[in-house]
Amino acid sequence: MSPDETPLSKVAKARMSEEFSDHALYDRLAKTVQKDSPFADVLKQLSATELEHYEFWRKYVPGKEPRLAKLKLYWVLFLRRFFGLTFATRYLDRHEGDVVKEYGSVAHLIPVSDKNAFDQMVADEKEHENAFAQKIESSTISYISFVVLGLADALVEISGIHAGSLGFYDRTEIAGLAGVIAGAAASMAMASAAFAQAKQGFKGSARLSAAYTGVSYFITAIVLATPYFLTTNMIYALSSSLSLAVLILVLTTYYSTVIQSRPFSRDFLEILAILFGATIVLYAFGSLVRVEIPGIKVS
Repeated sequence: MSPDETPLSKVAKARMSEEFSDHALYDRLAKTVQKDSPFADVLKQLSATELEHYEFWRKYVPGKEPRLAKLKLYWVLFLRRFFGLTFATRYLDRHEGDVVKEYGSVAHLIPVSDKNAFDQMVADEKEHENAFAQKIESSTISYISFVVLGLADALVEISGIHAGSLGFYDRTEIAGLAGVIAGAAASMAMASAAFAQAKQGFKGSARLSAAYTGVSYFITAIVLATPYFLTTNMIYALSSSLSLAVLILVLTTYYSTVIQSRPFSRDFLEILAILFGATIVLYAFGSLVRVEIPGIKVS
């Protein structure tokens, strides 16, 4: 801290740049949607709110210019292009809790004359911006739970089938084909279950819910079976398939937790434990069957 820098000016300098960067971000995001879209108005309001916050902090550091976080800007625009507008805005909202805590730590430093404006800014961070962000929701987001359902079930069940098949098959392609066939059957069963579930009070389309669940399940089954067609070593095939399963789990869990504003670690570790638990149990079961019924291996 420089001799002329106070605790308040130090915070103001950092927050000024953060708020200015968020203002620029929301403004750029507003330009990625059609002008007559309701999303455009929401994003412009968010941009205006961030600009007000920037103006609040700037007066505590006269003569200082804000630093635009270009890397953050490009990263969020990348997320918007490849993962959608809802994901990009929810990603931006994930740091709001830390911002509110930081504001609370400097509340006693704010002059009485600015207390009302400060309190309003804190209220914006707690409720106002989040309420706006909730409106930025594409039609597919309401079906995210069905996609996650299909992916999670496929990861556990197909990985378990492959692990259990180690005791039955001498050829990796047969084990892979067993996973594909089981995946095709299970995807139809999952789609039917999702259809029935969606009919019970879900506001979206039951047919789309079934399609998202079934297709995501079957695609995952194909991905997990692919290593079995690329190598003749069953252990290599299983380890590669499990690696793909973990990668898919990381990506889908992160996406869903950002969209649903949930903690990543807990959801990821829960499904990871189920995945490896089922794999170990079914591998043990397959090994037991191989020992108890000699000659069961299929070539």
